[in-house]
Amino acid sequence: MTGVWALASLWLGLALIASLFSIWFRVSTALSEIIVGTVAQLIIGAVVGSAVLGTDESWVKFLSGIGAIVLTFLAGAELDPQVFKLKWKEAATIGLASFLFPFLGCAAAAHYLLGWNVMPSWLAGVAMSTTSVAVVYAVMLEFGFNTTEYGKTILAACFVTDLGTVVALGLIFAPFTIKTLIFLGVGAVVFTVLPWLTPRFFKRYGGRPSELETKFLLFCLLGMGALAAWADSEAVLPAYLIGMVLAGTVGKDHALVRRLRTLTFGLLTPFYFIRAGSFVSIPALIAAPAAFFFFLIIKIATKVIGVYPVTRLFGSPNQEAMYTTLLMSTGLTFGTISSLFGLSHGIIDKSQYSALVATVIASAVIPTVIANAFYLPHHLRPSSEAEDTPARQAGVVPIQHGIGKSVDPGGV
Repeated sequence: MTGVWALASLWLGLALIASLFSIWFRVSTALSEIIVGTVAQLIIGAVVGSAVLGTDESWVKFLSGIGAIVLTFLAGAELDPQVFKLKWKEAATIGLASFLFPFLGCAAAAHYLLGWNVMPSWLAGVAMSTTSVAVVYAVMLEFGFNTTEYGKTILAACFVTDLGTVVALGLIFAPFTIKTLIFLGVGAVVFTVLPWLTPRFFKRYGGRPSELETKFLLFCLLGMGALAAWADSEAVLPAYLIGMVLAGTVGKDHALVRRLRTLTFGLLTPFYFIRAGSFVSIPALIAAPAAFFFFLIIKIATKVIGVYPVTRLFGSPNQEAMYTTLLMSTGLTFGTISSLFGLSHGIIDKSQYSALVATVIASAVIPTVIANAFYLPHHLRPSSEAEDTPARQAGVVPIQHGIGKSVDPGGV
């Protein structure tokens, strides 16, 4: 076990350095961890050897995977059912535009401009269409947007985008089978029963030092994740849905959410973000940067063409609309998963895979840095005074129209 402890110490040391950088340079911790992962792989790989970081160790993959699952669950649990009912049109429209324009635009550009074959071009479209729930949620949490209607609407839009990605990947490359039907059937039952069962189960057996609530949630998340993987889907998709259906119960238990955040951000997500950053090969990008820059420009351009007009249509001012657009331009989890799916199934080759993954990871950093540096909507951040109002203490959330514009609740 000496090697395991040493490697774990190395990863958590990198996570500590990333956290200090995020504090000193005032950037998101998730972004800092991605950059630290990229630099660490470059330096350690050059000095000692790339295998020292142990990114392919099974326990590193497990912690990274469960980090993505629990983080996605928390993002779903942050959704407010009341806000979602009122904002579903904005969320659905933004999410659909965020998926459709990059999907079609990047697929067409790969085929007609880069000369890729049809199937690799479709895969490029799928990989570039994604929005990273993990990155967006981390940023929302960093600036307090997760408690606002603006943040909840953006998170709901992320889900719509990634749902489109999963459906496209399934329809084009993985035909529906009996396993898919079983997964959908079991999922329908679980998503229906959990909102009824969970609060009753927690009320009867929860609130004990054994942390029964956490074990119950992890059991559900990993069980549905295993079923999704068996059906050739992705474990993070049911995690987001479980978070959504439990938003009215788990999401309102602030003490439980804080404990889950401690577990997630203190131990799990550093493995996920640092490992993601370690996949970026700086020498490979320097040697052949054309495809990387091509896809990055096309992805952000098509996101701007699709998302920006929609946000303005729903009444967002320019700064807020650009911030939303740039956050919807981020990618990480599903983009990497889609690229790896293409490589493992022989749809794309290694050079195409490297270009797509590098673009996906760069899109997790560059749009977010630009958004936070130039378009951060400070007026939407919850103030300490607002948090202390009697209404907020009672859990009453002001109702808004548009993405971030407050209106009289009586007018809804």
